[in-house]
Amino acid sequence: MSRSNGVERAQRLNAAFDLLSQGQVLTQAAAMLTEEFGLSRRQAYRYLQGAQAIKRPLPIAAPSVAITVKVPEDVAAKLRVHARASGSTIGNVVSRAVSALLARERRRG
Repeated sequence: MSRSNGVERAQRLNAAFDLLSQGQVLTQAAAMLTEEFGLSRRQAYRYLQGAQAIKRPLPIAAPSVAITVKVPEDVAAKLRVHARASGSTIGNVVSRAVSALLARERRRG
């Protein structure tokens, strides 16, 4: 069996969060997660434990796709430094920057 990706993990944590929010007993919630997602009991309890640690459901991000862009060397170096300093990834920094640019462009017309 393969490991879950970030989207699957968020969906499972959110399902566990919902079950706990509805007042389900842990054993019943674990059984429901096992049934719905094909998890082992142990995995279901781990998701329930994780759900107890969050205050609200997690946002579910769209799957990422790889793209290739060419930028000048100095821009790439600055991007790496910024990503490292902010504790983020290059992909996350670029994604946020492009999203902000596109949002500004939409507002302009």
